[in-house]
Amino acid sequence: MTTILVVDDDPNIRDFLSATLHNAGYSAITASDGFSGIRLAEEHLPDLIISDVNMPHLDGFQMLKGIRKTSQTSSIPVIFLTAEDNAPAMRKGMLGGAEDYLAKPVSPRDLLSTVKVQLHKRAVLEEKHHTTLRLLRKNIIYALPHELRTPLHMISGYAHLLEMDQGRSKPEDVLEFAQSISAASARLERLMENYLIYAQLELLHTDPVELQAARNHLVKDCGAIIAATATERSQKLNRADDLQLDLSQLALRISDKNLTKIIFELVDNAFKFSRPGSPVLVRSVREEDLLYILIYDQGRGMTSEEIMMLGAYMQFGRELYEQQGLGLGFTVAKRLIELHGGAVKVDSHPDQGTMVSIRFSVV
Repeated sequence: MTTILVVDDDPNIRDFLSATLHNAGYSAITASDGFSGIRLAEEHLPDLIISDVNMPHLDGFQMLKGIRKTSQTSSIPVIFLTAEDNAPAMRKGMLGGAEDYLAKPVSPRDLLSTVKVQLHKRAVLEEKHHTTLRLLRKNIIYALPHELRTPLHMISGYAHLLEMDQGRSKPEDVLEFAQSISAASARLERLMENYLIYAQLELLHTDPVELQAARNHLVKDCGAIIAATATERSQKLNRADDLQLDLSQLALRISDKNLTKIIFELVDNAFKFSRPGSPVLVRSVREEDLLYILIYDQGRGMTSEEIMMLGAYMQFGRELYEQQGLGLGFTVAKRLIELHGGAVKVDSHPDQGTMVSIRFSVV
């Protein structure tokens, strides 16, 4: 049965709300102040909280703040009830994280209608969360084993060659084998890192407190981080002469780590899918309150159908085979961009190249 917590210091109002909810088929528990409201929310984990705003000791806003601090209760929707039918009070409640606001005296019809709407919204979010977890499990089961096998086969294969030769190989052959093992190990490490980041991002969106904490970072000069990351990747791939930079010095609400990861994956794709000797341009430009980061290559490009598949969860083209095109790295970059309120767009044409455009709000 759906459980609703009612918090109000007026016993008559508590009884009215509780009776109305019981008659509608809900289970209601009550509290007389904000402290008791937080305690009962943690004990019972109700599906919804209806709370008065003006209460002694701990008012509704303070109670809401306490509920949002705890991961177990942070996602419980809250409806405020108050006699203060004015815009400032409503804004304060909404900014604090309340889902809705009703003015006293409230009719049973309006109360139950609002309750129904909020419970439906929560059910939709929970179903989306469970669907995401099911997709994540499915893709790990099917795609991860295939993606792991390729570098593992390379490592075991070259290690077996070294074992069979028993010191008879030429030094240059040993060096080649060691470099191949090292490259396969790096590929495996990056693959595992991307899977872990992806899983963490999906779970992060289910925890409002952790989500807000992840967004509470500031980069004062995004141009310097973009330049350093793109330069380092170009040098690693022996494409330093192909890299072209045109960057602005602007502050962004993002962490150094996440911005570095975004640029690393997208620049790596630009080099990976373009020929040595062809340019890769990384440019940033400000337009009013928006910052655009553009990554352009003159590589093999993609069809419109392939571009549409880039937003899929852990899409590798086919469940059991590696995708021909941008893979998990792009998906991780996209999710990090969206985490910080940005958006990404891909424009591409076969044999003409690709431009990835990232949009962020300027601090």
